[in-house]
Amino acid sequence: MRRLFFAFALLALASVSAIASGETMRTTPLHAAAAADDVDAIGRLLSQGAAIDARDGTGATPLLVATHENKIAAAKVLIAAGANVNAKDNIEDSPYLYAGARGHLEILKLALAHGADLKSVNRYGGTALIPASERGHVETVRTLIEAGVDVDHVNRLGWTALLEAIILGDGGERHQQIVELLIKAGADVDLADGDGVTPLRHARDRGFKEIEKLLTAAGAS
Repeated sequence: MRRLFFAFALLALASVSAIASGETMRTTPLHAAAAADDVDAIGRLLSQGAAIDARDGTGATPLLVATHENKIAAAKVLIAAGANVNAKDNIEDSPYLYAGARGHLEILKLALAHGADLKSVNRYGGTALIPASERGHVETVRTLIEAGVDVDHVNRLGWTALLEAIILGDGGERHQQIVELLIKAGADVDLADGDGVTPLRHARDRGFKEIEKLLTAAGAS
């Protein structure tokens, strides 16, 4: 009985250690190689038959792991080998969505060139454009607009990319540029949030004078 107790104790300690280090028992060597940006190991593992879209304990594929760390070389090899850029983890992040949200521009461009689903949404019901706009990733926003992402998509919070850039942005130069890009792309400047508050009202309430000017010039009311 005592031996059995110690065995369970050791297993529990090992599990706690794995959780603390961010690892899971389902992590594969391919996940580890992707996280390390080790393209030689990735190539070798794939040639040996490793499952390219295997899931770890969080539901992440090796490509998503590489995207988390912005490991461009690993992502390039995995995508070229056929990794699914739209495969979502347990919290509905995919390589495409995560790259867009985090401004990992090179991986985003790779995903767009290899079948990214522009209508795919995250756990908040938002396209990649919405968090990119919120976080001030100007070139990412430009890239997503050029790819054809719907600029007026509304997420579960009732916000468009334009609204989120204003509500959660800082009103600074990056967010001003993003608002300008969205307006030029045809974003509806009068599309209100779920409470009926317009982008112009939000900008005024926050004292974002430059954004207010952009919206007014675009005919916002």
